[in-house]
Amino acid sequence: MAGTARLANEAWEALFRAQATIAREFEAADIWGDLLPREYGVLYALSTAPDGLRITDLIDDVLLTQAGVSRLVARLEQRGLVVRGDDPDDGRACRLRLTAEGEAVQRRVGAEHARHITRAMTRALDRSQLETLRDLSTALLEGSHP
Repeated sequence: MAGTARLANEAWEALFRAQATIAREFEAADIWGDLLPREYGVLYALSTAPDGLRITDLIDDVLLTQAGVSRLVARLEQRGLVVRGDDPDDGRACRLRLTAEGEAVQRRVGAEHARHITRAMTRALDRSQLETLRDLSTALLEGSHP
């Protein structure tokens, strides 16, 4: 048991450090234009949701607090990148959707971000390792508490 605990902690530390190091590299990249990386995260999440998302859906997706997401969405709204609309499932809620400008910005920044991700992930990992990393990360997510 002690050996497993040590290995689990070493694995976590390696995973955490790798993610944090690559995330800092992505944040420093000259690809964001006038967006913050977290703002792009919202645009990306909305780009995958044709019916839009509620703010509560975004909280889980972009890993921010309700207040943080609300402020971020307000900034994106002011810039004309997202719009609020009625939620057909709940009259008290609204759904956020990308505007045409938001879609264009997401596609432009997303294409460069995808190229950067590819370079970062393939400079040390081959295809088989990438598949293993994807599968292990998915298993960790599926085994986590909601």
